[in-house]
Amino acid sequence: MRRREFVTLLGGAIVAWPISTRAQQTDRIRRVGVLHSVGADDPVGQGRNAAFLRRLKELGWAEGLNVRIDIRWPAADADRIRKYAAELVALEPDVILATGSATVGPLLQATRSIPIVFALVPDPVGAGYVNSLAHPGGNATGFINFEYGIGAKWLELLKEIAPGVTRVAIIRDPAISAGIGLFGAIQSVAPSLGLEVSAVNVRDASEIEHAVTTFARPVNSGLIITGSALAVLHRRLIITLADRYKLPAIYFERGFVTDGGLISYGVNFVEQFREAAGYADRILKGEKPADLPVQAPNKYELVINLKTAKALGFTVPPMLLARADEIIE
Repeated sequence: MRRREFVTLLGGAIVAWPISTRAQQTDRIRRVGVLHSVGADDPVGQGRNAAFLRRLKELGWAEGLNVRIDIRWPAADADRIRKYAAELVALEPDVILATGSATVGPLLQATRSIPIVFALVPDPVGAGYVNSLAHPGGNATGFINFEYGIGAKWLELLKEIAPGVTRVAIIRDPAISAGIGLFGAIQSVAPSLGLEVSAVNVRDASEIEHAVTTFARPVNSGLIITGSALAVLHRRLIITLADRYKLPAIYFERGFVTDGGLISYGVNFVEQFREAAGYADRILKGEKPADLPVQAPNKYELVINLKTAKALGFTVPPMLLARADEIIE
């Protein structure tokens, strides 16, 4: 073999070898687990799930080609959440998406090695999921759905749209540890607005109906519905009760308002799931959750349902309408 042919052949082998190696590395089908908190028949949950999957696809992850996605829908049932957390961990995925505090705790009990990206978690430091927002330090990181200061904003908005309100019930799931801090923040500002607030713990539909019915009897009452899988699962019941008793209610997420609720103020949850897909992508490409800071929202959305306001007998102030990100008529 002549020297030039040999060098050409050798050079081709040197170039080809890394390409072959890279192909072997990227040909492996990655696995992504998803643990939602609501049921598969919930349109809000489906919207969030679709946003996550769509963003993964935009980032180059195609189901059946280079990634397999295993999804579980426990419908806010604590036993099923624990069961599905164990199932997903047993599959040894490369990363797991966890929706809300109700799913993060069981997943972290099941694994301290598989990377977890969470969304819709209000206080991951207080709950012990991460060491700090800037430096999570373990196998979990993700996105906060609100900070405690939002409680004051909820009260202000409720008073603005219904000035006569003097009593406010804070509807919450007692199993979510962040509810304690959030209620404390709300309670601290209530007197300055001339409001009396009380926590109403609910665990199922019957408790919700009994609690709202009992609270609604005195006049000048209002509701704040805080974030939880239970609230999402029973949102139509809550909206129906608020309508039945003419209660002004503010919700943590726009899905309640599109379903007939009065007003919401909170983060764009669909966008947060797109951001979670970005973190999942970075982990799939080799980054570690311990090195990815937990991110807080940089924007909240105000959504008002004018049709509901009219039905409840409230006139929305023009200044409040001018601040709204979306008005449903």
